[in-house]
Amino acid sequence: MSIPLRTRIKFCGLTRPEDVDAAVAAGADALGFVLWPGSKRAIDEQRLAKLCARVPAFVTRVGLFVDPDPTLVSRCAEHLDLLQFHGGESPATCMAAGRPWIKALRMRDGLDLHAAAEAYGGAQALLLDAYRPGVPGGTGETFDWSRIPASLAKPVILAGGLTPDNVAEAIAAVAPFAVDVSGGIEAAPGVKDAARMAAFLQAVRRADDERLGA
Repeated sequence: MSIPLRTRIKFCGLTRPEDVDAAVAAGADALGFVLWPGSKRAIDEQRLAKLCARVPAFVTRVGLFVDPDPTLVSRCAEHLDLLQFHGGESPATCMAAGRPWIKALRMRDGLDLHAAAEAYGGAQALLLDAYRPGVPGGTGETFDWSRIPASLAKPVILAGGLTPDNVAEAIAAVAPFAVDVSGGIEAAPGVKDAARMAAFLQAVRRADDERLGA
């Protein structure tokens, strides 16, 4: 894929109205809402509806699911612009939702990203996250970014342990289409820190300026 002119930014794991407002004010391109009960950042359908109603036009609302019941996806989809599948969902399962979607892949040993990009050809992008056995995401850990091939048939959303302090290094190493952060902008799980959100966004912008020679 060609290198984007600007790295897109997704703030994930939002649970509170004030954090949604702060994320939008900071300039996030996308906001993520966790619909997996096993997460410390999980919200229910009622809170999803209320939080998504606060999101203005041109900010993408993303719902994160882990091997979900299709009826849950269907009910939540009316509030969302994009679906993110973080479990062992097959390409057919992801497609069956009938909405734009991305597939999260945990960077376990032996993962063939080229094969995955082909298998999940219907995805809008691949989100690459750190691997920890039994944990579908949100580990707060980075992985070896050099494992990501320079030429992949799908846009890359880089996740896993990103913070305001290391995101510039990540962008220089990977030049991803987008970066995804949750724990790195929090005061506590599910409680975002407005200053860290602003710092993260500023670090991304500086990294883009350096990469593009602005």
